[in-house]
Amino acid sequence: METYQSNPARNLETYRILFIIKAVFNLALSLFGLIYVILGFVIPSQGMPDHFFSLFHAVFFLIGGVFILISILLSVLTFLAAKYLKEHRNWSFIIVVSVVNCLTGILGIILGILTIIEIQKPEVRALFENNKFKE
Repeated sequence: METYQSNPARNLETYRILFIIKAVFNLALSLFGLIYVILGFVIPSQGMPDHFFSLFHAVFFLIGGVFILISILLSVLTFLAAKYLKEHRNWSFIIVVSVVNCLTGILGIILGILTIIEIQKPEVRALFENNKFKE
């Protein structure tokens, strides 16, 4: 009977592509924050006192801005993890980004858990150990 030998580098390439797709989705998600900021300009505030008007809009700008910054930061981290997956370096960083991606919804949970499982395999760890001291 024939045994199936998986190529760990090929599996990591698949995860790299999935990380890139996830990062693009995170960038698209930042557009919701932009919509929130735009709503701060558009929502009429008739009948509101002036101090409430400025506070009302400041809340929209603050929440939208924080949402945009977090989405972009998560996208950059996910792109970096994809880069490190290709180079077979920084496996601890990839695990941390996978855990953070687990907090971002069902796609992040699935991708994060499967990546953590794949990274912990001995043959994959050996790939990362071989590239540990290369620059």
